[in-house]
Amino acid sequence: MSSRERILGRVRRALADAPGDEVPVARDYLREHGRRTTGQTVDLLAENLADYRAIVHRCGDGELSELLMRLLAAHGSTSVVVPPGLPPGWLEAVDATRVHDRAASTPQELDRVDSVVTGCAVAVAETGTIVLDGSPDQGRRRITLVPDHHICVVRVPDQVVSSVPQALERLDPARPLTWISGPSATSDIELDRVEGVHGPRTLEVVLVGGQPSGNVTS
Repeated sequence: MSSRERILGRVRRALADAPGDEVPVARDYLREHGRRTTGQTVDLLAENLADYRAIVHRCGDGELSELLMRLLAAHGSTSVVVPPGLPPGWLEAVDATRVHDRAASTPQELDRVDSVVTGCAVAVAETGTIVLDGSPDQGRRRITLVPDHHICVVRVPDQVVSSVPQALERLDPARPLTWISGPSATSDIELDRVEGVHGPRTLEVVLVGGQPSGNVTS
């Protein structure tokens, strides 16, 4: 008998007298903390993103392509990973070489790419969290974990919710969900922070709305 079989056997014995019916879980907790207008919710998202050391920008729909061009140029990016469903107008002003999201791409190939640009599934204001679900405008999970620079576009207010419970209502649990709160970072026992350990060292979030608003960086 293998170790796996022994462990599974212990689990079965421990559950032998467990009730077969599902126990209902109370859902009477707060769905969000406090009351906010739509604008206040978006502002809270921007504040918490910045608190996690993400770089936040705001622009109107017509300004997005130019802003992405400037962000990639400022980072010195000569190549950028492009998910298959990224709206074509987003990168129309970008001169960087576009690397398509392919199943055959190796981690080594992705590591040589300077940046990645994606959309998102939803953004949570109270936690400053961006959630990706592998949709066509976001691509495979690995393209947002290997390149060192990630630019994520969030449509406001449509993709912004106040709380995690509200976000979960919008997400399909069967999809490959990636929850991002700031750039990748860890700390050792001395609390020395190191960024870029298991994901991008730099996360830039663009909050794009319907009207031109000028570029605002937090």
